[in-house]
Amino acid sequence: MTQPFYVSPEQLMKDRADFARKGIARGRSVVVLGYDDGIAFVTENPSGALHKISEIYDRIGFAAVGKYNEFENLRVAGVRYADLRGYSYDREDVNARGLANAYAQTLGAVFTTESKPLEVELAVAEVGTDQSTDQLYRLAYDGSVADEPGFVVMGGAADKLAEQVRAQWAPGMSLPEVLALAVQVLAGTGENARTIETSNLEAAVLDRTRARRTFRRLSVQTLTELLAQAPAQTAEPSQPTTRAPASENETTDSSSPSGPDHL
Repeated sequence: MTQPFYVSPEQLMKDRADFARKGIARGRSVVVLGYDDGIAFVTENPSGALHKISEIYDRIGFAAVGKYNEFENLRVAGVRYADLRGYSYDREDVNARGLANAYAQTLGAVFTTESKPLEVELAVAEVGTDQSTDQLYRLAYDGSVADEPGFVVMGGAADKLAEQVRAQWAPGMSLPEVLALAVQVLAGTGENARTIETSNLEAAVLDRTRARRTFRRLSVQTLTELLAQAPAQTAEPSQPTTRAPASENETTDSSSPSGPDHL
């Protein structure tokens, strides 16, 4: 009789984690930064139709990196969750913490019970009455949740980019300053530095000064004007090597090229 092939639980979980991390690393990085009047989302995304940054509810935004069809399904589920809760109870009862917990349960269940984990990493943000009350959560492929203090960097060479953001970001920065910082970090430094065209960026904000629906996408013209307002030392910390805009299958981290279905 043929003996069944045995894989220890530890090895199985490790293989799933490695698989998910490789898929997420193939996506272009997303940077989420708090500023004085809200929360800004910035990513490199040449596609004008496939969004990595979206609105979930009145004061809640969503950003993702990884396999597009998987995080788009999660986004739609999040919108339905928020709408149902807001209709059943009150709009004020819909918050980022509840949505993050719902996402964590889904991601954790898939990671432990399905044959393939979801190749996604998510950020859920809620803008408060002031910067100290903003909520920012980062959700990993295995359902683990982290409450981030002011900023999140996901995808690509996330650890290296997060160090650059940590060294330069500070509470109370203006919108032009955080946008310039995000673009600077996404463009890279040193030999890997490059110029990212504004048309290849996707950006949005949760603006606490707006009534009710705070989410607003930034057009290419608006983004260009805001970047021009940033202090010179923040917007141009170095002289990057100019090259053509990144192709659909290229990432900031040249060692892990993006697949056609990873954003």
